[in-house]
Amino acid sequence: MDRSDHSEAEPSRAFLFDEHPDHPGWMHWRFRDDTRFNSFLGDVIVRQEDALARVRMTPEHRHSNFGNNVHGGALLGFIDVALFAALRSFGVLSAGPAVTLDLNTHFIGAGRVGEPLEAQVEILRQTRRLIFVRGLLVQMEMTVAEFSGTIRKPSAG
Repeated sequence: MDRSDHSEAEPSRAFLFDEHPDHPGWMHWRFRDDTRFNSFLGDVIVRQEDALARVRMTPEHRHSNFGNNVHGGALLGFIDVALFAALRSFGVLSAGPAVTLDLNTHFIGAGRVGEPLEAQVEILRQTRRLIFVRGLLVQMEMTVAEFSGTIRKPSAG
């Protein structure tokens, strides 16, 4: 899970969150250090629409399984990363050492390589230390998975 521990850099310096030049209205969300896991996902973009954050990536061959669908591990990794990108877009988390406490996922269909995959994330509740989220992973008109999770906010100081 995304444990974003950045002892070597300030959290605000570890991530980039800026307008994507090829996708007007979308933000580009990524680590400055492209040797981290997140870079395996490729371009991750995010956009907030009211109470919903839309986070996208386009799966490539490297994300596929032997059935030529998107590997379940790649889907789970993307969902986990999408939670953090979504929370950043909502302004409830700046980049930092927040952690995924749990991530519940039900696969409903297969993801296809080469077509944009979108995590649609909403916040259910927020406390001083926890954020409860849920969402759908969709591709075109098909639901690939539904998910819910809990994120622990960074400790103060």
